[in-house]
Amino acid sequence: MKLRKLLSTSASGLRTHKSRSLLTILGIVIGITSIIMVMSLGKGAQNLILQQIQSVGSKIIGVSPGRHPTSIVDSLSTFTDSLKKKDLDSLLNKSNVPHAGEIMPVVFGSEAATYGNERYVPTIFGGTGMGFRIYNIYPDQGRIFTEEEVTGYAEVAVIGSEVKEKLYGADDALGQKVKIKGRSLRIIGILPKTGQVSFLNFDKVIFVPYTTAQQYIFGIKHYNRIVVEADSEENVEATVSDITRTLRDNHDITDPEKDDFFMETQADAMEMVSTITNALTAFLAAIAAISLVVGGIGIMNIMLVSVTERTREIGLRKALGATNRDILAQFLFEAVFLTATGGIIGIALGGGLSFLLSSALRMFYELDWQFVLPLSAVLLGIGVSSSIGLVFGIYPAQQAAKKNPIEALRYE
Repeated sequence: MKLRKLLSTSASGLRTHKSRSLLTILGIVIGITSIIMVMSLGKGAQNLILQQIQSVGSKIIGVSPGRHPTSIVDSLSTFTDSLKKKDLDSLLNKSNVPHAGEIMPVVFGSEAATYGNERYVPTIFGGTGMGFRIYNIYPDQGRIFTEEEVTGYAEVAVIGSEVKEKLYGADDALGQKVKIKGRSLRIIGILPKTGQVSFLNFDKVIFVPYTTAQQYIFGIKHYNRIVVEADSEENVEATVSDITRTLRDNHDITDPEKDDFFMETQADAMEMVSTITNALTAFLAAIAAISLVVGGIGIMNIMLVSVTERTREIGLRKALGATNRDILAQFLFEAVFLTATGGIIGIALGGGLSFLLSSALRMFYELDWQFVLPLSAVLLGIGVSSSIGLVFGIYPAQQAAKKNPIEALRYE
């Protein structure tokens, strides 16, 4: 049968049962829509996180306590106290780490902050002025704390916009006191509304000197993290090696398997994020694909019903000279046409819903979330939907082709 005639015959058969055709492709539309949305939003989330990591700078090296997390047990070990002042002093020694630029010890946690009758639980971030520079975020009112205030355990704080709103409302917070763990900290700066940057929501943060956080808020002698900035991108790897050697010497470690610290560069963080988001997207897409299998089974069932209902039509066509191959091609094409149409509708619907959700995330949550519709998602949608029609349409098409023309003409 010529392709043009095959198309015409198949289209006529589908038009005759419009409602059934629409119900047939519904499962495919839902499945492809889900896959497109998962892949589109997953790619958008990945791009957002990678942009935030890149904004910190490619020369930044993070040194964390504990083993590099490869399991839940290792993740818990990151809350150890293996990084101490001795390590900071060694890293500040240029002979140990010659390519290190600025170094910032970091302590963090959550504590209740109060002002009058108001109470709010922000993230307390103890660091130095370097923290504001590497994140490129500065107060729009007031100033950041100085190096003298850091070394002098000064009770000063820079607060995020949400902290200011929750504790002070419309009142001027600059110069006021905020009480944390019984200590009254003077507010010297207020950050503009910023939102999430890297892994920190700056609107919900109170920045204090790390010395103040250690001594008066958390009561600890160790650091949760040490941030080292290499003097150039070319020297990042050399700096990592120098830090590793220095800390192993400090901790009397000769076996690398027993390191009680680990390091991450921005390149490492980006690679890890890409791996995690790609795996999560694939997992969610696989779950969404279950509806495609259900849709495929539905197509096979409906096509079998269609074969039974059109038995006389099949007998008549065979009597007029149609071969088994012609009948097989017609019913198989109908199944593929239905699923491919469902795939196209699903791609359009999934892309449209993803665009609306991306716009909503930008508008309501003020995230720099960009709409992305990967070409791979489009090709996957078309390919999978067509393949399902082919796979689940073969059996009904074979059943139609096998019918005896004389018995088919007698069928009531």
